[in-house]
Amino acid sequence: MRTTVGIIGAGPAGLLLARLLHNAGIDSVVLESRDRAYVERRQRAGILEQGTVDVLRAAGAGKRMDREGLRHDGIELRFGRRRHRVDFPALTGGRSVMVYAQTEVCKDLIALQLEDGGPLLFEAEALAVEGAGTDRPRIRFRHGGADGAAGTEDVLECDYVVGCDGYWGIARTAVPDGRTFERTYPFGWLGILADVAPSHDELVYARHDRGFALLSMRSPSVSRLYLQVPADTDADSWSDDEIWAELERRFETDDDWTLHRGPITQKSVTPMRSYVHEPMRHGRLFLAGDAAHIVPPTGAKGLNLAVGDVVTLARALAHRAGTGSDALLDAYSASCLRRVWQAERFSYDMTTLLHRDPAATPFEDRLQVARLDRIASSRAAETDLAEAYTGFPIG
Repeated sequence: MRTTVGIIGAGPAGLLLARLLHNAGIDSVVLESRDRAYVERRQRAGILEQGTVDVLRAAGAGKRMDREGLRHDGIELRFGRRRHRVDFPALTGGRSVMVYAQTEVCKDLIALQLEDGGPLLFEAEALAVEGAGTDRPRIRFRHGGADGAAGTEDVLECDYVVGCDGYWGIARTAVPDGRTFERTYPFGWLGILADVAPSHDELVYARHDRGFALLSMRSPSVSRLYLQVPADTDADSWSDDEIWAELERRFETDDDWTLHRGPITQKSVTPMRSYVHEPMRHGRLFLAGDAAHIVPPTGAKGLNLAVGDVVTLARALAHRAGTGSDALLDAYSASCLRRVWQAERFSYDMTTLLHRDPAATPFEDRLQVARLDRIASSRAAETDLAEAYTGFPIG
């Protein structure tokens, strides 16, 4: 097999890159190790920045998002039983965010790719990237192999390879002499999906002495909620009643607001870590999304960073096809990393602002409250949060 751009991974980064390249007249092949059903049901991010929403619309992948997604014009911060709303459009010149699950983004992009895009091969496991430092890189992969069968090995010859296969994929390890920066946090998120209407019409971020809590949603009838828990927590060690009781404690306010309970359909624990791999390129191999960087979910940046990467890369590849110049490809890593580090900074700030470190002193607890007080009382501090939350410029 031969193509211009070989893409490893059919998550949102790989699928959107394939769509952007198709729209620019550049052929690609997407290799995905899992089957279609798995890709379309894996639960991940649910908040789309303004820039991500604009990119999906421009790519022709925004129709269902605009019909079913939930536009949010702010978030609520809770601390000390108080409530403070951050008004995004008023602080950012009209920007907002969209609640639309990553699973739905993937479904939309898969449908478009299968309808009129290049080949999208499910159950095609990338085994190695070869010749990344040459002008003829190759991806060795195994295709098929369902129901215990060995599958068939094949080679995809490319002009460029893009690793969108996450932290555990093979692309990241094919970049020699890379430097990594990381931090692991001493807590995680116990997340639940519940068949109950959200108890608030916008996301609620709560700082409490017992730990952080987040009220989110997947639809008008499905709530997504999180509790800060120790990093080694087993989700099944929490009963449904214990989860709801703890959420009620952490969201408590001095007014008559109440948390609606409902059947819990899913429980899981998400670890919290920050990670950056530099550079994001080696020869004709480029990294995008979680293959190059991971953020704690507090700032809602993971999926949006991946979108920024592939928009930057698609633009550079189109520039190369149209002009013969490698200038934008050569600038890819540095250009993306400027945005990545701002998102890492914001995600770290939000995480340390709202989560209680198990080793925190009373002095550090008071500093958290002082930081929240500053946001609630200063338009400048509130604007900084709103601008970062709704998204940093792409490119």
